[in-house]
Amino acid sequence: MPLVLGGAEAIEEPLSERHARARKVDPRYIEGNLVRVAGAMNLAEAEFIQGLLLEEGVPSTLRRTRGFDVPEMLAAGPRDVLVPASGHGAAREVLLQAEIVSDEPVKETAPSRVLAALLGVLALGALVIWLGTELG
Repeated sequence: MPLVLGGAEAIEEPLSERHARARKVDPRYIEGNLVRVAGAMNLAEAEFIQGLLLEEGVPSTLRRTRGFDVPEMLAAGPRDVLVPASGHGAAREVLLQAEIVSDEPVKETAPSRVLAALLGVLALGALVIWLGTELG
């Protein structure tokens, strides 16, 4: 005797958590190179962003932000959230709605301005040292 109700369709259960996640991915968003869509301060925050994107069908992966030397086994340290290029627009839209990223462009400081400010601080420090030796 079968253990399934007559006329009821068999519901396909995901084999694993990985299989369940793969079923949520929208095929429109899997093409292209990986591009950075957001940054997170730690692993938990990055996984939260990853979950938001997955609920909208956008696949993503995490990468430790370059320049931060924290052992791989620690959850501390900033992470980059990367998505395929075809899913970048959808991912930005999801993150804008969740107010995780802002719509205003990031102002970048020109390297020449940074150099000028650094030289100004250095000159001021040299002047203070010179005055200290002359008056002392």
